[in-house]
Amino acid sequence: MIDVNRQGEVWVFAEAEDGRLSDVPLELLGKGRQLAEVLHVPLAAILLGAPGVGALADRLVACGTDKVYVAAHEKLAHYQAVSYARVICHLIHQQAPQIVLYGATPMGRDLAPTVASAARCGLTADCTDLQIGDHKPPGSENVHKNLMFQIRPAFGGNIIATIVNYDRWPQMATVREGVMVMPQDQQGRTGQIVTAEVREVLKDVDPPLEILESIRRDKKVNLKAARAIVAGGAGVGSRENFQLIWDLANCLGAAVGGSRAAVDLGFVDHDHQVGQTGTTVRPALYVACGISGAVQHRAGMQEASRILAINTDRDAPVFQVAHMGIVGDMNVVIPKLIKAIRHGTSESVLA
Repeated sequence: MIDVNRQGEVWVFAEAEDGRLSDVPLELLGKGRQLAEVLHVPLAAILLGAPGVGALADRLVACGTDKVYVAAHEKLAHYQAVSYARVICHLIHQQAPQIVLYGATPMGRDLAPTVASAARCGLTADCTDLQIGDHKPPGSENVHKNLMFQIRPAFGGNIIATIVNYDRWPQMATVREGVMVMPQDQQGRTGQIVTAEVREVLKDVDPPLEILESIRRDKKVNLKAARAIVAGGAGVGSRENFQLIWDLANCLGAAVGGSRAAVDLGFVDHDHQVGQTGTTVRPALYVACGISGAVQHRAGMQEASRILAINTDRDAPVFQVAHMGIVGDMNVVIPKLIKAIRHGTSESVLA
């Protein structure tokens, strides 16, 4: 834990593996830039990895960071919580940032609580929004200025909780992938690159695992980049019936998505999952077929430009966010849609 430091920087953990930056820290830089400007402090990124990882710093600067702390060491070549947490805790006590953000990725979900425990500070997981505001605790006359409001769904998504941390700093949060808009690269932008000397910090660290081989599998679908998505839910009925979703998607030149229920039932692979525990998407067109529209799913697709919902239940929650709705059996509706599109053009549907 560090003392409350109102002049402390806003930090983003720049997750990188195999010499490549993840999309998540780039998304966080956009939100981090907003927070830093409200607080009138610099935005910084923490970049850890093998010798040579500093080559990635220029991309972080182009995406909005004012400063990049680069820690390069052989013991950081592959992610292990013990070595990464040791370095980040060292930097936290050295620089006293007021906010540290991580992506809610497998790495971030492992690293953030490890750092929070070692630094004895708070952590809010799986945030969907971050804002700066003032907070007055109940029964207190003290108003804590410019705290980070850490906003996330709670109780199964039935409420939205706002969590504040006014005394155990730095304020830390993990943020769900895809909920923040990735900033555009600003060519020619300059920033400060700070080399963090970590050899002494890591000299007595003995990582518990030896990485013999790393095998990575790319996702089967890039839902975040899709201009149109056709998604199916439990109402599709079966994996065989899910072929209708694929047929409509192929007709539209769209990607295929699915609700968590459809994934859990084995109708479609997890890579296609949209929602609170899947991918957050913002396509031009989102077609929800047989999806009831629970709040967990709506959190991942409600910012689509146009939403078409097809459901037999006219009271399904999905119609609350849909721009267009069809009450009917998708087994009847989808073949008619496909026929109409093939006689026209998919561009007219997406326009």
